Amino acid sequence: MREFFKIMGPYFFPYKGYVVCTLFLNILAAILNVFSFTLLLPILNILFKIDQKHYDFIPWDQCSWNNLKDVLINNGYYFSQSVCDAFTPSTALLLFGGILAFLTLLKTSAYFGGSATLMPIKTGIVRDIRANIYKKILNLPLSFFTEERKGDILARVSTDVNEVDASITSSLDMVIKNPIFIIIYVGTMFAVSWELTLFTLLVVPFLAGGIGRIGKKLKSKSLYAQSKWSDGLSQIEETLGGLRIIKAFVAEKKMEDRFVAVNNEYRRASMRVAIRQSSAHPVSEFLGTCMIVIVLWFGGYLIFSGNSPIDASIFIYFLVILYTTLQPIKDLSKAGYSIQKGMASMERINKIMSAQNPIKENDNPVIFPHLNSQIEFRHVSFSYSETKHILHDINLTIPKGKTVALVGQSGSGKSTLVDLIPRFHDIQEGEILIDGINIKDMSILSLRSLIGNVNQEAILFNDTIFNNIAFGVSNATMEQVTEAARIANAHDFILEMENGYQTCIGDRGCRLSGGQRQRISIARAILKNPPILILDEATSALDTESERLVQDALEKLMKSRTTIAIAHRLSTIKNADEINVLHEGRIIETGTHEQLIALGGYYKRLHDMQQL
Repeated sequence: MREFFKIMGPYFFPYKGYVVCTLFLNILAAILNVFSFTLLLPILNILFKIDQKHYDFIPWDQCSWNNLKDVLINNGYYFSQSVCDAFTPSTALLLFGGILAFLTLLKTSAYFGGSATLMPIKTGIVRDIRANIYKKILNLPLSFFTEERKGDILARVSTDVNEVDASITSSLDMVIKNPIFIIIYVGTMFAVSWELTLFTLLVVPFLAGGIGRIGKKLKSKSLYAQSKWSDGLSQIEETLGGLRIIKAFVAEKKMEDRFVAVNNEYRRASMRVAIRQSSAHPVSEFLGTCMIVIVLWFGGYLIFSGNSPIDASIFIYFLVILYTTLQPIKDLSKAGYSIQKGMASMERINKIMSAQNPIKENDNPVIFPHLNSQIEFRHVSFSYSETKHILHDINLTIPKGKTVALVGQSGSGKSTLVDLIPRFHDIQEGEILIDGINIKDMSILSLRSLIGNVNQEAILFNDTIFNNIAFGVSNATMEQVTEAARIANAHDFILEMENGYQTCIGDRGCRLSGGQRQRISIARAILKNPPILILDEATSALDTESERLVQDALEKLMKSRTTIAIAHRLSTIKNADEINVLHEGRIIETGTHEQLIALGGYYKRLHDMQQL
């Protein structure tokens, strides 16, 4: 339970008002329940003539802490005796029954109120967990997601949060209510007979020990089961992404067999967890009955021997309270199993929540509204791991308004280099400066606001064309979106679609062709109107006609902007102001297209290969 409150405590804090309210109502329900049971004593002692003793009223002003219990019992018997003397036995029984019904109504109302005030806590905690995970995912660096499987992250956001909802929040009622009931009931038992209560408490460790042994491995088994389902979800995600290849290579049976194996393993793990969890109720029921039998024997032995501190009717009342205490104990043990299962999911969720973002922002970052002079790389080196460097001692200056191209074979570090400018990754050595200011000293928001991206794969969202173009600009008007689409050569094909700019383009823009998707992403960059433009092989995946339209749109976009263009097709960057050739993470050649051809080095070899 300590681990539970340590992890879940922060989620309770926003709902502290509801927590106080449910605690109060549950305390009230427990007290009313105890008072309703006390009606058994006058019914047994007076109505059925078990106790012939006459009781006189003791004034309340004579009550003190020392004799409080005796005064309460005496006056309770006095009022009960007065009722029995004033009415016939059947009428008195009916009157006592009415009082019991009224107390039960108050008790159940308080009980309902305590459960109802838990609903905002339950639903709010699950909502907050989902919101926090999503916010954390948005704030984590790209490097985190290169090390984690998408399916595993999806499993934590969906399945694990649902498990927390089913296991932990559904147990909150039992976790909050049952300790209150147990404390009040045990306190009442001490007030009735501390000797019998101490004997009872000696038996409780056996009950707790039996239950504890069952739940000991539940958490680890739940962790294993959840990891197996993450494997299954990862395979589903991979299947959806690679369905075309699976069908092309006739690999349906192979993929099915892989999923069946993972699914069966998840079933076996879940079955073991469910069997262990389902054993909680019968085991606690059996052990609880054993405890009642032992206490019944011990109390009966004391009464028959004449050494009992209580009489038979008080002993019956004690047994009623004891039996009533067993239910919240069993519910608490059941909640313990559910919580152990849910805590396994919370551990998996916390792997995301506790992940550190190495890209930090200064306490007083520089707000940088625009580019005035240049972007400069000074002796920049970078690696994703400690074993292999991706970039080595990069020195590069990109003047304002110029187009600088990066070329080289795949894996030479071109995309990594441009990813360093918006701080998608932080460098290990050297520095990157914009107008002489280190980007690590700049506000990340203002830094990334300077930059527009057009990538090889146009990343679009399952939304309307209008919303995709206006994605990075708040309160964009239709006129602004339309003008951006015109410049990007996208306006005509958009108007031909069934709903024009309000047409939904499907998952990742699947209803559009590659050239259309690319022109939408260019229109998005045009609308943002960034001073720095990064083009990462924006035309490499297009046919000739689409490439011509996209290239024309790019040329319009690049006007008066500082542009960094990555290209495999050298024909697309022939007019760049400067071309930098990367090879194995180093800049080995620099110049214009004509200068590099005349140099006769690595660039000319690439050019000649493409000419062939």
